[in-house]
Amino acid sequence: MAEMLELSTPLADIRGIQSKFISKLKKLGIETVRDLLWHFPVRYEDFSRTYAIAELIPNQEATVTATVQNIKSRNTWHRGLHLVEAELSDESGSIRATWFNQPYIRNVLQPGRIANFAGKVTISKKDSELYFSNPTYELVSDHAAYHETKHTARIVPVYAETRGLTSKGFRYLIQPILHNIPRIPELFDKETLDAERIPEVNEALRTIHFPDTIEDALSAKRRFAFEDLFFLQLHNLLARMKLAAEKAYPISSDIPRMKALIKSLPFTLTLSQKRSLWEILQDIEHGHPMNRLLQGDVGSGKTVIAGLAAVHAAEQGFQTAFMAPTEILARQHYLTLTRLFPEHAHGIALLTAGETRISYGHGLSSAIGKTALLREIGTQKANIVIGTHALIQKSVVFPRLALVIVDEQHRFGVRQRAALERDKSHIPHFLSMSATPIPRTLSLTLFGDLDLSLITELPKDRKPIETRAVPPLERREAYAFIRKEIKKGRQAFVICPRIERPAEDGDAASVWNTLEVKSVKEEYEKLSKTVFPEFSVGMLHGKMKSIEKESIMRAFSENKVNILVATSVVEVGVDVPNATIMMIEGSERFGLAQLHQFRGRVGRSEHQSYCFLLTESTARAAATRIKALVEAKNGFELAEKDLKLRGPGEFLGHTQTGMPDLAMKAIHNPDLVRHARGSAARILEADPSLERHPFFKERTDTLSRTIHWE
Repeated sequence: MAEMLELSTPLADIRGIQSKFISKLKKLGIETVRDLLWHFPVRYEDFSRTYAIAELIPNQEATVTATVQNIKSRNTWHRGLHLVEAELSDESGSIRATWFNQPYIRNVLQPGRIANFAGKVTISKKDSELYFSNPTYELVSDHAAYHETKHTARIVPVYAETRGLTSKGFRYLIQPILHNIPRIPELFDKETLDAERIPEVNEALRTIHFPDTIEDALSAKRRFAFEDLFFLQLHNLLARMKLAAEKAYPISSDIPRMKALIKSLPFTLTLSQKRSLWEILQDIEHGHPMNRLLQGDVGSGKTVIAGLAAVHAAEQGFQTAFMAPTEILARQHYLTLTRLFPEHAHGIALLTAGETRISYGHGLSSAIGKTALLREIGTQKANIVIGTHALIQKSVVFPRLALVIVDEQHRFGVRQRAALERDKSHIPHFLSMSATPIPRTLSLTLFGDLDLSLITELPKDRKPIETRAVPPLERREAYAFIRKEIKKGRQAFVICPRIERPAEDGDAASVWNTLEVKSVKEEYEKLSKTVFPEFSVGMLHGKMKSIEKESIMRAFSENKVNILVATSVVEVGVDVPNATIMMIEGSERFGLAQLHQFRGRVGRSEHQSYCFLLTESTARAAATRIKALVEAKNGFELAEKDLKLRGPGEFLGHTQTGMPDLAMKAIHNPDLVRHARGSAARILEADPSLERHPFFKERTDTLSRTIHWE
């Protein structure tokens, strides 16, 4: 590989890289020189010290330089494996090395050859003899000290692999490419590199793949993590600047009127609710669009704050679109707002695929045809319209849309939001709400283009939900407890991971894995006929028609159904204060955030509530996660635990977000996030349009197309 390469050179054009490797690299999204060089190691093995054979001890990771004395191969009777066995020696002694299913090694490591051997030193159970099990080998000359190694006698990089392409293969490919690329221009000035204590890009590329020390590798990783975070923060700051230049309808504050509205509520707002409302009201006073995220735990009262903002906008002659991800949640918000603001409910409407309604105030609400409702919206007689994706249809026209509220913000895409912004002369103020708590460092990184309001308290008189892990042997006791609560007049949820039992004619392994998973239909039959025949048991799942879902939810809300067996369709938007028990079957099959959402469906009144987590799993990971839920006092504490358990990549699902791995891991480091933001702000202060930094502009434009937090 002697030709000079560019970062954009396709790997398929490079002589010496076999076509079978090209297809395997493509599976990992690696097609160019840049793709390959930016495929960073996931970890390192320290084989940097070379030992004499006599110095080796059991379970040690070590490198030896040895001569092959003899080598042989044979098929074993056990599982038909092919075994290669060699005797290696140096001046201090000898050791055996074994490899399974690599018959070609016998042709490479012929007697008399000198090589480095690196791997784990194992002790034989049969004769207590030390041997190398499947060591990496690397042929060296008699002058090994002058030979640059890739796989042994150094800090060895380990990569994300694919079938037929190992870390050893990556090292073979990467090392010569590093020697044959021209010097890459540095993005950052010397002041930034010195201030952040990070190496320049060429040094960082070399040391991230072939470091001399672990410290060098960490320094290189920090450099590339800083780079990724820098462009993310630059992207966020540019989005803020762009939004600040747009026009929005200013919604002037009327403090006495807002105080009267708050006083009319049937409860007292918490301090953080009042603070969040004040931040929103101050934002929407301006003539440029608000872009704010309202975060709060389940049951913390985000909807009432959004409702107050919507009513305030309506009283000023403007319209609000209030979007929810499910019909159940949209209907719940409609009922909540018409109940909380009876004098102002005239003009509150519901628009979903399955239902269209309008309120006339003071408890009067009526179904209305879709065409008629669209006319009411178009003439501003409906000024607060709550709905699902139905709100973004072209037939829905808001003459004076000043505020868009989106619940469970991450469930909506950027294009869907943009569909509401049809009046290009005025961009609506945007308020997103999320009951999925995200640790503060993540919030500052991910939502840097949004202002953040936090509701950190639950309403007064709410009792903490008692959460218990229920082992299989205690299921009867759990049922007895539910019976006792229902006899007191309370209600219960039973959540199952699936709707029905899988077909048994599928793949044997997958069928076996799912047979023990509780299904809604089976559990409904069992609970209604065998366990609780004296009570009314209902069933709810995503495959039911809208009218069926509405009917069962209304019956449950009115306490005509005592126990509701459901799937995750009740994860958000179900508010039944009389329900005090949440029983989750197969709890190990749900994420921590999802379990927390389920738990938040109870504990919404003065009654003591309970959450029972049932699992058949004996896996340690499942037990750890369930313990975290039991111990966490609130969603933010749980989110921190979840982040530690899974890491940012899995916590956020980085394959969906498009964020690079190193940036994901670096989110753990608030100092690095803050420094990256500071550097991005300094660049924009000196060059707001990035005219003098065209590459920065190109990278942020690319980021805008690939990053998404939905």
